[in-house]
Amino acid sequence: MIDIARHLSAVHREVSAQPDTETVRVLLRRSYDAEIGDVWSALTDPERVRRWFLPLTGDLRVGGTFQLHGNAGGDILDCQPPRLLRVTFGGPTSIVELRLTSAGDHDGATVLELDHSVPLEMAGSAAGALYVGPGWDGAVLGLGMFLAGEVIEDPLAMANSLEVQEFSLESLRLWAAIARESNSATEDEIAAATEVSAMQFAPALVAAKDSAG
Repeated sequence: MIDIARHLSAVHREVSAQPDTETVRVLLRRSYDAEIGDVWSALTDPERVRRWFLPLTGDLRVGGTFQLHGNAGGDILDCQPPRLLRVTFGGPTSIVELRLTSAGDHDGATVLELDHSVPLEMAGSAAGALYVGPGWDGAVLGLGMFLAGEVIEDPLAMANSLEVQEFSLESLRLWAAIARESNSATEDEIAAATEVSAMQFAPALVAAKDSAG
């Protein structure tokens, strides 16, 4: 059973719409009780990635490409083991950067920062964070379970489970609150993004709620 509250509270989240660069940025930060090399390996070794996320293929080097089965792919822009990975994700202007640092106050711990930026015209406003935030929360959850030694028999089945859908709805509420606090999205934009994202990340729960009236 997943401790939803514990995993959600372990993540620091930020969203900002930056007029100077005309981008919307989503940031997640979480600390793991694992050495930096172990976390890096879990993020980049295809054999390990498929055990907590999705099958990963491609020409995995700077200048090469990658593909997550059934999800996004892109170009590998920068790779500095074990601290930095920068890629395009689903399109040339959608950039994901993973930054790893050793936690100075805790031996053997690593801090992961996941930074995803897209053009403001693509996201529309800070409410665009709601389309990707819950998905990244789910990835951070899976990584945490994997690094803690929990066996995930089928990551895709777990992601579609009612338990993880409940997790995603709670994540969506957090991202909506953060978008609201950023003062970079209207209530109508947040409401529309919440409705679409709930259908994406928790379709069974939304359908059950609708059928119940």
